[in-house]
Amino acid sequence: MIKVLIADSHPIVRLGIKEVLNSETGFEVIADVASTSELFETLKDVSPDVVMLEMDIPEINGIATLRKLKQDFPKTKVLMYSGQSEDVYALSTIRAGAFGYLSKTADVNYIISAVKKVAEGNMFITNELAQRLAFDEGTQKPRRFFRKLSTREIEVLKLLASGKRNKEVAEGLNLNEKTVSTYKARLMRKLNVDNLVDLLQQAKALELY
Repeated sequence: MIKVLIADSHPIVRLGIKEVLNSETGFEVIADVASTSELFETLKDVSPDVVMLEMDIPEINGIATLRKLKQDFPKTKVLMYSGQSEDVYALSTIRAGAFGYLSKTADVNYIISAVKKVAEGNMFITNELAQRLAFDEGTQKPRRFFRKLSTREIEVLKLLASGKRNKEVAEGLNLNEKTVSTYKARLMRKLNVDNLVDLLQQAKALELY
C-alpha cells in the first residue's frame, strides 16, 4: 500500500486528488493539510511514502518547503505539483530534491503513474520535461565529452533523455537492468555529472531530437 500525504491550500483540490488515489487499488491517502505548518506537524505523527506538495502552499514557498522536508524527513519522497506549466518550476524543484513535477493541467492518469513511480524511488519526468532538460540552454558542454562515448552508451543516453526508465531502456535495447545501470553510471562518470537531471542536460550536445 502506497501511503500519500496531500499538501494543498485548496480543499476541493485535496478532495479531488483523494478521490482519484483512494479509488485505485494500492493507494491510501493518510492525511491532507492546507499549510506548511500543518504539514510539518502532521509529519511528526505519520510516515507517508509520498508527499504531494503544491508549489504555492501558504506560509513557506514550495521550494523552501521541499528543502526543509529533505532535511527534516530525508526518507520521504516528494512529488511537486502546480497550476503552472512544467517549464516554470519543474527544473528548479527537481534540482531542489523533488522526485518529480506534475502540472495540475495533466491528465488524471498521470497522478496515478507519477505517485507510483515516485513511491518506487524513481524520478517522474514526462517526455516533454525530459526534452526540455535535454535542451536546457543554461548548460553548454564541449562536444569533446561525447567523443568518449561508445555507440551503445549513446543509445542508452538517447533513451534516458526521452524519459525512459532503466527497465524500459533494458527492454528497448535487449539488455538486463543491471547492465543499463552500469551504462548509466559510466555515462555520468564520462560526462562529469552526478545526477540524472544533469545527465539529461548533457544530452543536448548529441542533438537527440
